[in-house]
Amino acid sequence: MQATYRLYPIIAVALLAAASIWLERLTREPDSVAAPSANTAPDFIAEQTRIVGFGKDGRQRYALVAERMTHYPDTDITQVEHPRLEITSGERLLEIRANQGEVSAGGERVDFSGKVEAQREGDPGQVGMTFAAEQLAVWPDEHRAESTVPVRLTQGQTTALANGLRADNLFGTLDLIGQARVNIPRRQGNTP
Repeated sequence: MQATYRLYPIIAVALLAAASIWLERLTREPDSVAAPSANTAPDFIAEQTRIVGFGKDGRQRYALVAERMTHYPDTDITQVEHPRLEITSGERLLEIRANQGEVSAGGERVDFSGKVEAQREGDPGQVGMTFAAEQLAVWPDEHRAESTVPVRLTQGQTTALANGLRADNLFGTLDLIGQARVNIPRRQGNTP
């Protein structure tokens, strides 16, 4: 019975090593945006997958979780179903979810599509922010994101609508693109 308990850490370390090798291989390839050709079969399919990226200091920077990952060798693109990307920036967590996604050949970029939603925790004492659109491109290592389709941002009672956005430091600094409309509610005074 005790031998079984000793195997669990070894199995966990082996799985983590395999995922790290695969992620390192993804980040070494050149970037490509071409879609896989219809006549190419995938060389790798994984169910219920979690890929973790670490910084130079050894701390976890992000994790990509997906119900299914399919890798196509001719373009080195990985398609993901129901992806969730969790990015840690300082003490705050940003979580992005979508129906589909595509990881670039080099692993530097993740393109989310279909009901993309994001939630970023607020600083202490502040309300977090939410994001909704049909498309969002994210560069996790560079901490930036971009959308070229209509977006909706919400922070507390404040909402912003725009034709797209560019974010640096993962929603720390936002540039709203196109016709932007921001609705900031009036502060309620102490009057009855």
